[in-house]
Amino acid sequence: MDDGVNADNRVRGRHGRRAMWIGAAAVLALPAVAMRFTTEVDWGPEDFLVFGTMLLVACGACELALRTIAGRAWRIAAIAVIALAFLLVWAELAVGIFD
Repeated sequence: MDDGVNADNRVRGRHGRRAMWIGAAAVLALPAVAMRFTTEVDWGPEDFLVFGTMLLVACGACELALRTIAGRAWRIAAIAVIALAFLLVWAELAVGIFD
């Protein structure tokens, strides 16, 4: 059975995980770049802190899911649930969809 480990007991998929973390950092930098070119984006330090924490929790949860869940379908399902939770929290903080 394929358990996601190479013959030398190293976990596969490190490049994808690294890309996930780099992508999260890039997404966090987008509002800072946008603020330099337009006045429509007006984020304060607390906004960056909250969004950075959300990205850290979501990427950490994906990392944990990828390391602990064996089946590919279950991994995809777990990541989909994490992404949905992230998007719901983000939408609630942005516009208050549950009010």
